[in-house]
This record gives sequence, structure tokens and C-alpha cells, in this order.
Amino acid sequence: MATIYEERYAYHPDDFKKYDTEKIRKEFLVDKVMEGGKIRLVHTLIERYIVGGAVPLNEPLTLETIEPLKAAYFCERREIGVINVAGSGSIVVDGKEFRMSFKDAIYIGKGSKVVVFKSDDPGNPAHYYINSAPAHKEFPVKHVTLGDANVLHMGSPETSNERDINQLLINTVIDTCQLQMGMTELKPGSVWNT
Repeated sequence: MATIYEERYAYHPDDFKKYDTEKIRKEFLVDKVMEGGKIRLVHTLIERYIVGGAVPLNEPLTLETIEPLKAAYFCERREIGVINVAGSGSIVVDGKEFRMSFKDAIYIGKGSKVVVFKSDDPGNPAHYYINSAPAHKEFPVKHVTLGDANVLHMGSPETSNERDINQLLINTVIDTCQLQMGMTELKPGSVWNT
């Protein structure tokens, strides 16, 4: 099985007040998103959100449903957003292949049955960053390039936070149920982002 997942539970505000740094990191930090040859997911009961990554090497990786979803297939009642953060490859959704260059994104709507991740070069594999949320309506699969994104230029060199916020999967670019995704790129010399 190439899909590995862990579950995170919600917390009560009174309990959270007692968390020390170690407990906060354990409950909220996702420190292992990408692993070669695997799909890694974290399913949180906070909004039933899923975050993860897929790094196909020599063989394609098929996204499998996970037990907490109680679904026949992953997107039976969910939508997925994916951004390729390294290498190049393709994502196949129900038999249709979408080329995924570095920084490309794809929206995969509710009802999509088979999702397969591929890399062009196992020596420089694609790294697919994945977010998923429950969906109440079907929207079509849509590939979005950086050229399609709504780009916000923010900050300044004087404050060391000059950056571009690339809004890839948002409601001004595509239709989604609730998933919104983007990618922030810091400019040279900038070291922080708000």
C-alpha cells in the first residue's frame, strides 16, 4: 500500500491552554509530508481536512481511500487540490492525463474515482503537495499553471518580506466547494512571510 495516513483529533480550548511546546508540535506540526515512493496524508478532525504529499519515483502512485472517510474511493465526497513543488510529471484523473510542471496546480472535484501521480524522472521526481476538504457539489477537474494564477505582490525589500502570493486554486480562478490554495514565493533577500 503506497498511501500512508495518520489521524489527528480536535482539541478543546480549555485543554489547549495546558499544552506545552512539545504537545503543540505533536498535535499540529506535520513534519513529514513527502516521502519517495509513497503518498503520505494527515487526516484531521478539525474541519475533516487532509494535508499530504505524493512523491512517485519509478512507479506511479494511485491515491487510495482511507478508512476514516468511509468511502468507496477518495473523492466520493471530497475535493482535492494539488500543487507540484518539485520536478515534473503528470496526474491522471479517471483516465485523463494532465502534465504537471514545477509550480503547476490541479483541482480534482468530487466524484473523481481514480487519481494517479507520476514523475517524469525518478532522479528528480515531482513532489505533489495535497490538500483535501469535504465537498457538497461536483466541479470539473481543472489544471492551473502559474500563468493562470491571480498574483499578489506584497511586502518590500526594506522589511525583508517582499513576496508573490500565487493564488492558484481560488474562487477568482476556478470553481471549488471550499478548497482554496496558493503558493507564496519570497523574493531574493526576503526572509519572512506573514
